[in-house]
Amino acid sequence: MYLSQEKKSEIFKQYGGSETNTGSTEGQIALFTYRINYLTEHLKKNHKDFNTERSLIRLVGKRRSLLDYLKANDIEKYRSLIKDLGIRK
Repeated sequence: MYLSQEKKSEIFKQYGGSETNTGSTEGQIALFTYRINYLTEHLKKNHKDFNTERSLIRLVGKRRSLLDYLKANDIEKYRSLIKDLGIRK
């Protein structure tokens, strides 16, 4: 399994504030980014895996929605988060 419980709690601790704050927008965006990066690497090796490609597109859309929400509510957190995660905009 590429995403263990320890890795997930580490992501939420770093970006969401605490390990149990799994509903925070920043934590969810960071988790989606981790998953997107993993799926991107997977698709580079397995370019005919169309189900994974569809999942990747859906994840990018979900992350985009959350980023739009964060941008509308707190622009400073948005700017710092995209800088930390290396998301281009």
